[in-house]
Amino acid sequence: MTPPPTAASRLRADAATIGYDKRVISEQLTVEIPDASFTVIVGPNACGKSTLLRALSRLLKPAAGRVVLDGSDIHSLKAKEVAQRVGLLPQSSIAPDGITVADLVARGRYPYQKLIRQWTDADEHAVAGALGATGITELSGRLVDELSGGQRQRVWVAMALAQETGILLLDEPTTFLDITHQIELMELFTDLNEQGRTLVAVLHDLNHAARYATHLIAMRDGRVVAEGAPADIVTAELVHEVFGLRCIVVPDPVVGTPQVVPIGRDRGRAIAT
Repeated sequence: MTPPPTAASRLRADAATIGYDKRVISEQLTVEIPDASFTVIVGPNACGKSTLLRALSRLLKPAAGRVVLDGSDIHSLKAKEVAQRVGLLPQSSIAPDGITVADLVARGRYPYQKLIRQWTDADEHAVAGALGATGITELSGRLVDELSGGQRQRVWVAMALAQETGILLLDEPTTFLDITHQIELMELFTDLNEQGRTLVAVLHDLNHAARYATHLIAMRDGRVVAEGAPADIVTAELVHEVFGLRCIVVPDPVVGTPQVVPIGRDRGRAIAT
């Protein structure tokens, strides 16, 4: 059962019905994002994960109910006001041709710009801090289209960090990256969370979610099946209910978090021989 929202949470969905045009994905969905958490949303394809994230980011307006940011309906706030509080790393991003890393990261300062406002020391400090936090300071003069996939993803994360928001939403941030770059990014997100930011990510890799999340939300068919600390909710029964996968759950040998090991077909007989 989903717990009721509390006044302490900066970001939540209250009985939100969300979808596209006349197609409803989730109906009367109530989800609370714990402050200063690294919340990860998991579930099978088309279960409503990214739809929920779009609603939390103000890109999608609920047909009923509401998304609440700092006590106000998020759609009652101006777009720039929301962008100063909530950063978004979308599923796919395309950089303009010929743009440098520093110039792209600087676009994260757009929510603070006005018609006649000049670039300030605060803007410069925010961009430098974002480049440093993502480990790409030495790439600042390079063209974005010259970089590897992992480097480009760090640039997009840096642009979101340059917004200096307390909440950061990440839609499948590790998709298309090799395993090394996936782990590097997940470690970076953990560092950001430990510095006090609230992160909300949609992930496909359940083991990454279980290892790095402080709060896990499991969805299926547009509804929340379970939520809580990974150690409390990740069981073989839950994985089967959410993903339809037969598995065993064992402690991760490195950090002790739940690790999902698929059983597969006839594997027990193969191992026995």
